[in-house]
Amino acid sequence: MLSKEMLSKIRHIEIKSNRMVDEIFAGDYKASFRGKGMEFADIREYYPGDDVRNIDWNVTARHNKAYVKQFMEERELNLFILVDMSLSNSFGDKKEKIAEIAATLSFSAIRNNDRVGAMLFTDRVEKLIPSKKGKKHVLSVIDELLSHESEGKGTDIDGALKYFLKVMKRPSILFIISDFMDMDYEDTLNRLSRKHDVVLIQVIDPKEEALPKGAIFRFEDLETGEVVEVDNRKGLIKGNPIQQMPKKNLISVRTDEDYIRKLKAFFARRIAR
Repeated sequence: MLSKEMLSKIRHIEIKSNRMVDEIFAGDYKASFRGKGMEFADIREYYPGDDVRNIDWNVTARHNKAYVKQFMEERELNLFILVDMSLSNSFGDKKEKIAEIAATLSFSAIRNNDRVGAMLFTDRVEKLIPSKKGKKHVLSVIDELLSHESEGKGTDIDGALKYFLKVMKRPSILFIISDFMDMDYEDTLNRLSRKHDVVLIQVIDPKEEALPKGAIFRFEDLETGEVVEVDNRKGLIKGNPIQQMPKKNLISVRTDEDYIRKLKAFFARRIAR
């Protein structure tokens, strides 16, 4: 049974997310991903101006004339949210910010009659929540994000992406929410992007970006337990230590800034393209 505090958090996130969907997203979500869920409909002769990527080379070879595949947009899209639940994402306000972002995306999807699913991962796949429609389902996803107690402490993005590739055959819109404090997953990410429409959302806390000058700091890695001493008495250590991510389809959000503005700008760029 959920505590009053947890119910209050879920209700707060629901109200805030619904308001953002009503006031800001109003069609941007659907317009951004229009045509991403497609199914084959027919074959017809190629006309100048057709997308050459849709040429059916087998039929073209048989008839010695170019033919293209025609597609029909699916009535509903499949939105999946992969959430990094490792200990580094419990730092500061990151966990609640991640839940708010996931809720806003989920409410946008169900407002457009799309299906929503989620996968929680650390250094292992913690939980797979199958795609469904409806407000009740979205609220259960938010509850899981806030209340889930992870078995793993570390981060294995590559393993999570490989698992998703194996179990999800239907092309989906895939949001991966993480601080991306991991390495060696780029090849799998590229494979995933060829089948699914992948968007990366990097959530970081300002305290992770730079050290105040004038002191020696001792840090314990939340995931490994390793203790590191850093001397910044001269103020030489600056910048963001987080691994640089490719800019395409990346939204970087700090916990102290308006994530809605970032999502809105991202959707606007996609619509323009």
